[in-house]
Amino acid sequence: MTSSLEIPAGPGSVAAARGAARLVRRWLVGFAAVLLAPPAIRLVAGGPAPVWAVLTDLTGLVALSAMVCAFVLVCRPRALSRAAGITALLSAHRSTGVLAAASVLLHVAVVIAADLDNLLLLTWVYAPPRARAATVGTLALGAVIALGVLRGKVRRDYETWRWAHLVLGLAAFALSALHVVLVGEFLAHPVLRWLPVALVAVLAAGFVQRALVARRSTEHVVREVRHDSESVCTLVLDPRGTPMRFAPGQFAWLRLRRIGGEEHPFTIASSATGGGCAFTVRSTGDFGTVLRNLPPGTPVWVDGPYGSCSVDLLPQPAAGVAMIAAGVGITPMLSTVRTLADRHDPRPLLLVRAAGDPGELIFRDELAHLARQLDLTVVEVLRHPPPGWTGASGHVGTPLLRRLLPPAEGRALLDYFVCGPPRFVTTVTRSLQELGVPEHRIHTEQF
Repeated sequence: MTSSLEIPAGPGSVAAARGAARLVRRWLVGFAAVLLAPPAIRLVAGGPAPVWAVLTDLTGLVALSAMVCAFVLVCRPRALSRAAGITALLSAHRSTGVLAAASVLLHVAVVIAADLDNLLLLTWVYAPPRARAATVGTLALGAVIALGVLRGKVRRDYETWRWAHLVLGLAAFALSALHVVLVGEFLAHPVLRWLPVALVAVLAAGFVQRALVARRSTEHVVREVRHDSESVCTLVLDPRGTPMRFAPGQFAWLRLRRIGGEEHPFTIASSATGGGCAFTVRSTGDFGTVLRNLPPGTPVWVDGPYGSCSVDLLPQPAAGVAMIAAGVGITPMLSTVRTLADRHDPRPLLLVRAAGDPGELIFRDELAHLARQLDLTVVEVLRHPPPGWTGASGHVGTPLLRRLLPPAEGRALLDYFVCGPPRFVTTVTRSLQELGVPEHRIHTEQF
């Protein structure tokens, strides 16, 4: 693969990048206000108090505020998702969840340090109702953190995991708020009593946002379901009404009911230049199996698009594109290649796809056909190559990428898109950084 001089960004892309940056800044200010305003108001309006009492209030308020921020971050603010990227939002969600848990533990430590007799509050028999609410809320928050850590081990039962995560998170917040109410000191203060009310209002606004998102879902009907392999199928949908506009590489949530019901996120695999949309799905779970067997004409509701990992959403598009994918991470790359082929894009493209064995290399014939229409080089890498395999083998790491990519001076002239399991994305990203690729040229999406 060769590289050429970098293509300057046009006025439209620069304006879009500035607009996205402004939007992200506004959201950051909003989150900072939710997180920091309650403890700041407590310091200003709470009046003089013993140090331990102030620390108790501050740690408790930070914990409540962090729970609210964590919830709002996953209420699918579409504009923020497009501006910051879904990976950044999920990372921020996890970080605020950890902050909430750490603040709760610090809150408990401060209460005990203030008076060792408060250890009795941890015993269910002798604890008053306010302490019991705090104890159960803390356990619920701990369960939320544990579910987040175990997410990768329950992929086959995503819907159960999602609902458990949501219910436990709301229980943790509700019981923590109840703890504040039962303590009573905040409610007696003419100003501080409004802090829990304000946090509940922000949480309710997140619920409203989420409900409005569900109602904005567009109805589609199944045109066909193509069985690409024993475990992978492609769901082709036609819109009822105005087609959904999306950028290659974005994803959407699919439901079989307009309101409520099970839903899952899938990357859009079709070209962005067409009138409908298609989703390539690994049909290993219950929902994937249902999608695999949908008859033509079945209604499907699509909530999207989301995500910013796209060649169309770059502030400064480069002179070439390198795509590195593993497993089902090939789907956003398919959308990208199909879209660029429809546009007759002249730039050099590299697609590195990793798989376990040749049976996982779906869409080989189509990619070979697209390679004749584009300046596209496809490199297949197998972890377990069969006898007679002449292609690359092993893992996608620094040695392989050094051989495939242009010389050091040309690597900064490309945009890199990496998609696949978290460990794969982390490894490839680290390898690209070792090879001197600028961080702003690396765009990631995890599955």
